[in-house]
Amino acid sequence: MKSEVFSNINKIIERDSKASTYKFALLRGVIDIILENSPYITDSGGRVIIPTGLLVEKWLLYYYPILESSIPQINGATNLAFEKQFMKFIEAYGGMGGFSVFYNDMKNKGIPKSLQPSFISLAKKIRETITKMPMRYIGRSISNDFYSIFQFASGERIYPSATVDLGFLINNFGTFSIPYDYFEAFQVLGSFINGQDSILFKWAEFSVNASGKKLSVDQVVNEVLRSPITQRDVAESKQIYRTILMKKGNVYCVWTGKQITAYDIDHMIPFSVWKNNDLWNLLPSQATTNSQKRDKIPSVSLIDKRKDLILYYWDLVNQYQPERFQKEITVALLGNSPLSSWQDGAIHQLQRSCEYLISNRGYEEWTI
Repeated sequence: MKSEVFSNINKIIERDSKASTYKFALLRGVIDIILENSPYITDSGGRVIIPTGLLVEKWLLYYYPILESSIPQINGATNLAFEKQFMKFIEAYGGMGGFSVFYNDMKNKGIPKSLQPSFISLAKKIRETITKMPMRYIGRSISNDFYSIFQFASGERIYPSATVDLGFLINNFGTFSIPYDYFEAFQVLGSFINGQDSILFKWAEFSVNASGKKLSVDQVVNEVLRSPITQRDVAESKQIYRTILMKKGNVYCVWTGKQITAYDIDHMIPFSVWKNNDLWNLLPSQATTNSQKRDKIPSVSLIDKRKDLILYYWDLVNQYQPERFQKEITVALLGNSPLSSWQDGAIHQLQRSCEYLISNRGYEEWTI
């Protein structure tokens, strides 16, 4: 990794011209995807390739609560390129449960058929905005060239699909790439860049100024950081898991292997680290063991040691909730790996993700 990349990133954040929040949203989205260690990330010829659909999803989640709350995102009286379409979509979901219901539909159930045409149209408009505006201009403070950092491959196909969801976006919206040096820098500095000292607060400050100082930074930050995942989602996911275990009978602590009658449902990758309530990430654990683990990350060797028990629970959940389980594990762990041999691929990616969190992000390792 070249040291000048760190300087370039700082210049992009501080000096690149900004008429809207697009550049903040692009950088935040790319960093979030990289920090989540998405299995869809690949590299070729010195560049890292990422599905544009993952970035479209991030923008949908970032801008939904912001637009719903009428927080300015562009200077002057004009609207964001996709704002009118998005507002109609937000209104449609307003009577169906709002932000969290939309998120659940996009990730699990699929967008209702009546809203699929407007969803696809909105997603395409967001992709167009991303690729023709911030991707084109980011880096102009360090280079006179357009697309000096981001490059886009359209991959336009939009195949008909019975389910329009996150997988649909990933498979149909092409790819983009960044230089490998920037990928490494975002891996190392991403959590700081997306933290209080940089992008999120810059975004909030921009919105405060755009409102004529009628809003406070705190007000804007609360909306920018609002997540579609709620405590209710945690409880519902855990209840699904408990129901499945009740049908099976015997329950074993995933970390000790001991048979237990009372147990907690543990987030294997802690909820505080990765707000993920996927069924593959929920495993039964003895209460005392779960208390000891807390926010630690399972070591690669521990996962290997408990591989058979982890796969046992994954197979069990797959029997009772196949559609949800397969969608969730594909997006989080499998990527383009075939479902026909998902076990080894999922375990391998789980180990990679945990090792990444321990070695690159500095989280404490959990082992027994």
